[in-house]
Amino acid sequence: MKKITILLAEDHTIVREGIRTMIEFEDDLEVVGEAQDGRQVIALAKKIRPAVVLMDIAMPLLNGLEATRQILKALPATKILILSAHSDDAYVKNAIESGVVGFLLKQTCAHDVCLAIRDVQNGKTFFSPAISRHLDRLHSHLLDHQNLFNEKIALLTPREMEVLQFIAEGDANKETAAELGISIKTVEKHRDHLMQKLDIHDTAGLTRYAISSGVIENNAHMFSERFQRRADRGLW
Repeated sequence: MKKITILLAEDHTIVREGIRTMIEFEDDLEVVGEAQDGRQVIALAKKIRPAVVLMDIAMPLLNGLEATRQILKALPATKILILSAHSDDAYVKNAIESGVVGFLLKQTCAHDVCLAIRDVQNGKTFFSPAISRHLDRLHSHLLDHQNLFNEKIALLTPREMEVLQFIAEGDANKETAAELGISIKTVEKHRDHLMQKLDIHDTAGLTRYAISSGVIENNAHMFSERFQRRADRGLW
């Protein structure tokens, strides 16, 4: 029997280990890789070409939705299944627009997670009941606003999306340049392009846009991780 290969993308080690243990009980499922940040999951996906990526949204370096876009661009046959603690309308809407085929909440039972993996591999979609209710409520909203949102997102390059995330998470140009391995002048050019394309002309506005569009989540956990990563790199 050919197993369904799965790549786990989750920055919390204990959660990732729990998911892997749960999947290991299933004869037809196999975890073939694990990633703890957005850039790592892209690199691993391109290397091992899994059938399904089980993706968290809020991850360091690059959020799960932008990672999803980049993976699907390189590997359109791969199925992306979101497993998140958050079910806000913005997250659900942006996940669907990113190309995911399923969205589960982290309180979902093990049986449903495994069922969802099998369903999306077989060409179906799978959404937790709570997410399905969000979809019903969002349907008319999506019809009205999807074109405008897509037009703005489509204007941004993958690098500009990365810079937007760093700006919204409070990084100065120096820290962003160090994280991305580019010059400060290049970061400044990306920042200028973001402001022009989005018609937003201050950092606070870019941050609000990033939060409302689901590029980042507005919680203390992510910012504490960013602070620790800067300290590890000697940026504080």
